[in-house]
Amino acid sequence: MQFSELVEAVRNNPLDVTIGEDWGQGRASFGGLMAALQYEAMRARVSSERALRSLAVTFVGPAEPGVPIRFEVDVLREGKAVSQVLGRAVQNGQVVTLVQGSFGASSESVVSVEALPAPEMKTVDECPLLPYIKGITPEFMRHLSMGWAVGALPFTGKGTREMGGWVRLAGEVKDEALTETHLLALVDAWPPALLPLLSKPVAGSTLTWTIEFVQPLPAVSTREWCKYLAVIEHARDGYGHVAANLWGPGGELIAISRQTVTVFG
Repeated sequence: MQFSELVEAVRNNPLDVTIGEDWGQGRASFGGLMAALQYEAMRARVSSERALRSLAVTFVGPAEPGVPIRFEVDVLREGKAVSQVLGRAVQNGQVVTLVQGSFGASSESVVSVEALPAPEMKTVDECPLLPYIKGITPEFMRHLSMGWAVGALPFTGKGTREMGGWVRLAGEVKDEALTETHLLALVDAWPPALLPLLSKPVAGSTLTWTIEFVQPLPAVSTREWCKYLAVIEHARDGYGHVAANLWGPGGELIAISRQTVTVFG
């Protein structure tokens, strides 16, 4: 199923959704997709006047492809301006993904600070595209396109603190406005920034993920390329702490991300 079809499945019935093996990431379903689908279920419970400000995601366990998932939602509090919402993706009676979201209406403020400019990168046409290779790259990579512009590829042993480039949805993509749902998949599409430091393949995954959105989102199409840059802030004892940003094609900041990553090797 295409990304848009899975989103529609959650909108129709969030308590019975099955993700196919083509969205696999090792033995689990792609984490960015899990967060995106859980967010869709949460979004339906909050007024559209309250924009998504942040999500805190914990990947409790692997969500197995091909097995039905329940995307459950609890509205914890509805304040005057902010709604706090908890989402749980449940499979086989066990929580596999836990998401806490903060939705807030805009208000007048004297504080206004512009984001720092986006970093300079090679254009997409100058970047090698990371291909989908069956049995080598994760299955979900058939649904996303990535142009590598900064840093080395995973498992080359030539990595630095920085890694990034360009990203968008791939395949027969419906031309529509880029939403927070799409952005969750785009930001998490990139492999952990620690992997280029390794000289051979090892298992690695995201443990926790916090992502914030700059509202209102700019007018960007799902067919356009966005710019991504991750920076390793610290890594030791099998855990890494990575900060990342995503910008629109015009250089406007869209999302701010932080991840705690585990590397087993």
